[in-house]
Amino acid sequence: MRGIILLFIIFINTSIFAQSTEYSIVIKDIETQLPVENATVLIMKTKQILISNRDGKVTFMLNGASNIQVSEANYEQVTLRWGSLKPDLFVVYLKNNNNNKLDEIVVSKEKPEKNLQKIVANSREKLATAYRLKVYVREFFMLDNKYSYYNDGLVNFQFEGNQKKSTTTLLVEQNRSYGLLEFDIASDLMGYNLNNIMENYSNLKYFDPVLDSKTKKEYEFTTKGHPNNAGLYIMSITPLDKSKKALDTFEVIYDPVKKLIIEFSIVITPGNLAQMEEQTKVGSKNITRSFVKVNYRVDGENYYLLSSNEEIAYNLVLKDKIKNIQVRNNFVTTNFNKQNFTYKESDVFKEKTLFNKKNKILTKYWDISGFTATDEEKAIIDSLEFSL
Repeated sequence: MRGIILLFIIFINTSIFAQSTEYSIVIKDIETQLPVENATVLIMKTKQILISNRDGKVTFMLNGASNIQVSEANYEQVTLRWGSLKPDLFVVYLKNNNNNKLDEIVVSKEKPEKNLQKIVANSREKLATAYRLKVYVREFFMLDNKYSYYNDGLVNFQFEGNQKKSTTTLLVEQNRSYGLLEFDIASDLMGYNLNNIMENYSNLKYFDPVLDSKTKKEYEFTTKGHPNNAGLYIMSITPLDKSKKALDTFEVIYDPVKKLIIEFSIVITPGNLAQMEEQTKVGSKNITRSFVKVNYRVDGENYYLLSSNEEIAYNLVLKDKIKNIQVRNNFVTTNFNKQNFTYKESDVFKEKTLFNKKNKILTKYWDISGFTATDEEKAIIDSLEFSL
C-alpha cells in the first residue's frame, strides 16, 4: 500500500512538472520607465531566444524550472531566478551599464573604411559555418495605407558555408497567411525571398556599396565610443553633401576586440530620396521609405543572426494609376544548433516566400515563437483573418 501511495505521489509531481506554464515579461528602463524594445531574453534551460516587442514584452511557455537571462547592448545584463517568476505579467527593470553619456571620437592610425573592411571580412568568416537556426518570420503588407495581407511562419534554415559566403536550405514547420491581394499587383507583393534575405544577412551583402573602391568615396566615415557600453564602438557612414546619388546612411555597432558586427542599421533619408529621379515607366517603383536593422548574437564561439527588421515603401506605377505599397518584415531567431537537420529532399521549401505555401497550423506557434505581437498588431492580424 505504501508503495502504491509513493508511486501516486511521484506520478502527481511528474504531471505537475510536465505541464507547460505560460509566462509574460515586460522589460523597462529603470530610469525612464519606458519599455525596452529588442532586448534579448534567453530561457537558459531550453536555450530558446526571445526578443522584446515595442511594448517591451515577451511571452513564452516553460515546462519545469529555468533561470531567465535578459540583455540589451545599452543595459546591464540581468539573470532572473526561476523562483521569482510568476505566470502573470512580470516586470523586469534594466539599468544603463555606463553613466558616461559623452560620445568620444575614436582615434586610430587606420582609416575607418579600412577598419570596416576587416570587421566585415571577419564577421563574414564567422558566419560562414555549418549550423541551423529556427526562425520566426512575419510580414505585414499595406496597399494605399491600408493593411491588406499578413503572413508568418516558424521555419528552419540549414547553413552551409565556407570562408567566402553562406548558403541556406529552408524547411517550413508551420505557417499561416491572411488577407486578399489585388490581382494587378499580386505578383509584386510576394514578400521577401526568404533564402536570399537570410543569405544576405550572413554574407553581409548590405555593406557592398561602402566597401566598393568607387562608391565608398561618396561617404564620410566616423567612429565613436558607444555611449552606454564601453566595450563597443559605433561607426557612422553618411553620404557626402557633394554626392549626386541617393545613398543610404549606415550605422554599425561592433566589438573592436573581436572585430564582429553586433548591430547595423541602414536608412535612406528624405533628403537623399529627393535626389532620386522619379520614374514614370509602367512597372517602375519610386521608393518613399527604406529601413533595415539587423542584430547578431555572440555566444562564446557561436556567432549568428539574432533578429532583423526591414521596412520599405514605394509607389508602383501602373497603366492607369499609382499604388502605394508598404512591406514590413521581421526575422527572430528562437534557437541555434550546430547539428544538421535530418530531412528528405521533398521536405525542402523551394518557393521564394510563405505567400506560396498553404496554411499549416499545428500549434499556436505565433504566441511562443520568440516575438510577441503587440495589441495593435494582433488587431491587424485579426481583422485580416476575419475578412477571409
